[in-house]
Amino acid sequence: MTRYFTDEHEWIDVDGDSATVGITDYAQGQLGDIVFVETPDAGKSLTKGGDAAVVESVKAASDVYAPVSGTVTEGNPALADDPALVNSDPEGEGWFFKLMLADPSELDGLMDAAAYKAFVAGL
Repeated sequence: MTRYFTDEHEWIDVDGDSATVGITDYAQGQLGDIVFVETPDAGKSLTKGGDAAVVESVKAASDVYAPVSGTVTEGNPALADDPALVNSDPEGEGWFFKLMLADPSELDGLMDAAAYKAFVAGL
């Protein structure tokens, strides 16, 4: 499995044609305590860079963007009951949705872990 990052602070784990998407530890730290998450429905088509999910914290509401184009296979049902999973395990159990990739070449424009770490250090 390969992990990529966006400059909007999403991560995407890719395994063949399927992928899991969430927000980074940096992003959840900036948002503060997460109180609500809206994930996309299975079957929804997403376009790279388009709105995919919504996350609300005690500080602000923020959109989560699709790092690549594809079709949603599932949203994380655990977030409905426990949105704080995004705070406690943002890059694990706090994932937002899974999708089937429409165009794997879109991954080429994303950052690897080292590049993302350098990007965040410059913020």
